[in-house]
Amino acid sequence: MSNLDRTPTATLCGGDASTGPVRELLTGRTVQLGESTQVRRLLPNLGRRMVGAWCFVDHYGPDDIADEPGMQVPPHPHMGLQTVSWLHEGEVLHRDSLGSLQTVRPRELGLMTSGRAIAHSEESPREHARLLHGAQLWVALPDEHRHTAPTFEHHPHLPELTAPGLHGTVLLGSADGATSPGTTYTPLVGIDLTLRQDTAVHLPVEPDFEYAALAMTGTVDVDGVPVDPGSLLYLGCGRRELPLRASTDGSLLLLGGEPFEEQVVMWWNFIGRSSEEIVQARSDWMEGSRFGEVHGYAGARLAAPTLPSVPLKPRGRAR
Repeated sequence: MSNLDRTPTATLCGGDASTGPVRELLTGRTVQLGESTQVRRLLPNLGRRMVGAWCFVDHYGPDDIADEPGMQVPPHPHMGLQTVSWLHEGEVLHRDSLGSLQTVRPRELGLMTSGRAIAHSEESPREHARLLHGAQLWVALPDEHRHTAPTFEHHPHLPELTAPGLHGTVLLGSADGATSPGTTYTPLVGIDLTLRQDTAVHLPVEPDFEYAALAMTGTVDVDGVPVDPGSLLYLGCGRRELPLRASTDGSLLLLGGEPFEEQVVMWWNFIGRSSEEIVQARSDWMEGSRFGEVHGYAGARLAAPTLPSVPLKPRGRAR
C-alpha cells in the first residue's frame, strides 16, 4: 500500500526507545487512500515514530463497499522496507513488478519485501465482498538487508495460539513457540488476537521488545488501558507478560520488536539513509527506471510528490 499524501514530510526514525513499560495512547489522522478508501494513520505519529522495525501502520474499515469499487491504489514504488497486508474482512488483489498476481484474503499474510526497488498496486477485485476491513503495515529493513532482491510471499496458513477465550494468529516472528513462515530481517513479532467477551489472559512477551497494540474491533483493556478501534497503545519495553481483558468481543494487533537503532529517512514510499538516496529514488521512479512495471492495473501509475526544498536528514527516534 502507498502513502498517498501529496505533501509528505520527512519522517525521522530510529534510535532511542523506552527503557521500561509505558502506556501511551495514540490516535491516528484520517488519510484518503485512492478514490474511495479512508485510513487511520497511526504510525508514524507525532508522538511515536517506530515500534521495533514497524514504521508504518494504517487501519481501515470496516467499510461497506457493496456498491463501490473499494480499494483502488495505483502502481507506486517502494524501497528499503517490507509491506504487510492483513485483512479481517474483504479481499485485496496484489500486483507487482515481479509479475506477482495474488488475491489476499482475511487472515492470510501478504508480505512484500521491496529491498532495493519494487512497484506494486492494490485493489479490491471487481467481484468483492460487501465489507473491507484491515491494516497495512511497513517494516523497515536494516542496512545490511535493504538492498536485497525484491520478493513477494503469500502465506494462507499461519501458526495459531489458543487459550480459553483467546485465539491468536502469528503474522510475523515467533510467539509462545509458534513461528510464522514470513521472512523477517530483524527480531520482531506481529500477532492478531481475538478475545471473547469476559476473557482475561496474561500473554507472554519478550522483555527486550517494545510493543504496541492496535485495536481492530471492540474495546480491549491492554495492561489496564481501554483501547478502542483505530487507536494504538504504545507499551514500551520491559514486560514479560501483557494483561489483556475484554468485556465484549474484541480483536487487536500486537506489534513488537527489538528497538530499531539505525537512523533512517522515510519519505513518501521510500526508506533510505540519506537525502541523496531519496532524491535518486524519486528520479528513478519518475523516469521509469529501476522499479519495473506493474502490468494489468486499469489506470495510470502514481506520480511522486515534490520533494521538500531543504535536504532530508537521517535522525534517531527522539521526538
